[in-house]
Amino acid sequence: MKKRWISLYVENQVGVLAKICGLFSGKSYNLTSLTVGETADKTVSRMTISVDSDDATFEQIKKQLNRCVEVIKVIDFTNIPIHRKEVLYIKVKDCDERAKTEIFRIAEVFGLNIADYGKNAVLLECLQTETKNDDIIRLISANFQSIEVVRGGSVAIESVSIQEK
Repeated sequence: MKKRWISLYVENQVGVLAKICGLFSGKSYNLTSLTVGETADKTVSRMTISVDSDDATFEQIKKQLNRCVEVIKVIDFTNIPIHRKEVLYIKVKDCDERAKTEIFRIAEVFGLNIADYGKNAVLLECLQTETKNDDIIRLISANFQSIEVVRGGSVAIESVSIQEK
């Protein structure tokens, strides 16, 4: 099993997301990440999908996606250099001044944005890879008792240069 990344250009119509998700669930394929957004052309959306699968299953997934009428293009990102980021929000609740000082220090060291803060809470915003976000969650949860985590799926685009970023 290997983590695979696919990008799809699809028609921006009601029900397309449900149809693509239905294809995965109907075959018992588990999506580990899924994001969708409009492109510069409002009639087209772009999906970034991550799955854990073996080679044979992944080839079958790509073939099934290519057969969908609403799918314009399938791009396999698995073995090409890409830029990939995931949005992460962590709300640290029930903070005193000492805890907030430590959160601000962690934010500075790891390049996190302070999206919002109040008397007893701090909201961190992070745009990193899935792995780096996992590390940040572990660090924050090990040091603070009350946290809330919200993650968006990863978005990816093929690299312009030859090196993976």
